[in-house]
Amino acid sequence: MGTTVPLQPIAAVEINLDKLFTDEYEFVIPEYQRPYTWGVEHAVQLLVDLQEALERDLDEPYFLGSIVLVKDAQSPRAEVIDGQQRLVTLTLLLAVLRDIVEDPSLRKDIHERVEKPAVEWEEKPAKPRLTLRRRDIEFFYQYVQKSDATEDVVRLSNNLAVTESQRAIRDNVKALREQLFDWTRNDLANLYKMLRDRTMLVVVSTPDLNSAYRIFNVMNARGLPLLPSDIFKSQVIGEISESSRREYADRWENLEQELGREEFGTLFVYIRAILTQAHATRNLLSEFPEQILSKWQGEAFIDEVLEPYAQADVRLRAQDFHGGPLWESVNNWLKRLSQLNNNDWRPVALWALKEHDDDPKFLNAFFEKLERLAASMLVRRLYRNVRLTRYMALLKQLIAGHGLRSTEFELSEDEKKATREQLDSEIYSSSSTALPKYVLLRLDSILADDPGVSYDHKTISIEHVLPQNPKEGSQWLEWFSDGERAWWTHRLGNLVLLNKSKNSRARNYDFDYKKKSYFLKNGVSVFALTTGVLQETKWTPNVVMRRHIELIGLLEDTWKLR
Repeated sequence: MGTTVPLQPIAAVEINLDKLFTDEYEFVIPEYQRPYTWGVEHAVQLLVDLQEALERDLDEPYFLGSIVLVKDAQSPRAEVIDGQQRLVTLTLLLAVLRDIVEDPSLRKDIHERVEKPAVEWEEKPAKPRLTLRRRDIEFFYQYVQKSDATEDVVRLSNNLAVTESQRAIRDNVKALREQLFDWTRNDLANLYKMLRDRTMLVVVSTPDLNSAYRIFNVMNARGLPLLPSDIFKSQVIGEISESSRREYADRWENLEQELGREEFGTLFVYIRAILTQAHATRNLLSEFPEQILSKWQGEAFIDEVLEPYAQADVRLRAQDFHGGPLWESVNNWLKRLSQLNNNDWRPVALWALKEHDDDPKFLNAFFEKLERLAASMLVRRLYRNVRLTRYMALLKQLIAGHGLRSTEFELSEDEKKATREQLDSEIYSSSSTALPKYVLLRLDSILADDPGVSYDHKTISIEHVLPQNPKEGSQWLEWFSDGERAWWTHRLGNLVLLNKSKNSRARNYDFDYKKKSYFLKNGVSVFALTTGVLQETKWTPNVVMRRHIELIGLLEDTWKLR
C-alpha cells in the first residue's frame, strides 16, 4: 500500500488592495517562475478598465481575478504561484501614481503600498512588498519601488534593461506615465482610492507547494479563473474518507461537465437561495461555507444537495422530459420561463423539479402559477431586489409545505391592476426589448393555440406596423394624426414579431407593400401574432385600438388578471 499524503489546508479570501499590500503579505516571485511578460497593451487595458469602472459607479467593486500563493498562516512570506503579472503591474501603477501626485501625504500613503516603511527604533530597514526573481530585483527597486523611481525610466537607455522582464517593466512604466500625465489631481486621488478600497482579488493560499500547483493546474488547464465552486470542492472532498474520496470527486466533476463550468458555478448561488430562503448579504465565498457546508458536510452535501439539484438543473435547461402529454407540457412551461430576461425564478423552479421530479401533474400546475407571477413582475418592471424578496418568501412557504396553495403565488388586486395598466401603456422601449418580446411571444403561443410553441429562428425581432418615423407623403400620415401616432406607435396593438433583423428602409413601406415584402417569408408568416395583421386591409387608429384591446383581453384571461 502506498503512503497516504494528507491534504493541506487551503484558504481563500476576497480582499482589496488595502489589505493585500500590507505587512500580512511579503510577495516573492520564485526563481523557477517565468519572467514578467505583460506588454503595454495589457498594462494600459488594466488602467482603462479601472477608469471605466470609476466612471460607472463610485461604489462598484472592480474584481481582478485570483492569485495562488504558497503561504503558511504563521508567516507573511508568500511565494507567488499564479498572479505574478497582475501583482507586478499593480505595483507599477501604484509607483507611477506615487511619483505623479503632488500631495505629500498621498504620496506617502501610496508609497507604503509599494514599500514597507523602515522602523528606525527597531533598526528595521524599509522592505519592498514584492520581490522579483534575483536577476530583476535591483532593476525593479531602482526604477519602480524607491520613491521617485519611475521618473528615471523616461530617461532609461535600452542597454540598461537587459532581461525580458526589465524591458517589459520599462515599457509599461512609460506607458502608464503617459496615460496618467494629464489627469487632474482629483482624478488621480480617486483612482488611488479605487485601487486601495474597491479593487478586489481572491487570494488562494496553501502552505504546500504541490497543493498550490494542483490549484494552479486546475485553473490554467481550463484557461479559466478559479471559481468559488472550486474552493468548495476542495473543502467538501477533503472531508470525505480516503476510501470514498475518488468516487465523490468523480461525481462532482461529472456534474460540472454535464452542466458546464459557468452554470455549475451559478448552481451554488441557487442552492444557497433555496436552502436559506434569504437574500445574499455577502459574497458566496463567505456565505456558502457558513450557511450550507457547515450543515451538509462531505458525502451528505454531494448526496443530498449537490447531485439532486444539479440533476434538476440539467432537466430545467434541457427541457426534454419524456412520458406523454403532461411531461411535454412541463417542457413547454420551462421553455416559456427561459424566455424571461432574468434567472431569479430558477431557485423556485429547481426546488419543484427536485421535490416533485416524478409528478407531472403537480409540475404543470406549479409552473403555470410561477409563469404568471414571473410575467406579472416583468410587466410591472419590478427591480431585482423586489423580485428576489417575493421568490424568497415563496420558497419559505413551499419548504414549509404549502405547495400549490402558497399565497405568494397569488396576485393581489392592486398587482393585477398594475399589470393591466402596464400592458395598456407604451410597452415598447428602444433601450430594452425584453418586456415586449416576452409578451408578444406569450401572445403568439395563445393565438397559435399551442402552449408549447417555440421557434428555432436565429433572430426574432419586434416590428412596428405603423412606423416610428413615417416618410412625408406616405399613407401612414393620412391614416394617423400626430397625436394618434404619438399614442399608438409603441403600444401592444401596433407591434408584431419578425424572424429577421430589422430593415431600416422596409420599416417605412406603405401597409400593403410592407405586408407582402416584409412580414412574410416564402409567402407565409411564421408567427400567428403577425398573421392577424396580414388579414387587415388598412391599418388605422380604429384597427390598432381593436387589436390592442383584443390582445390585452387574451393576456388578462390567460394570466387571470380580472
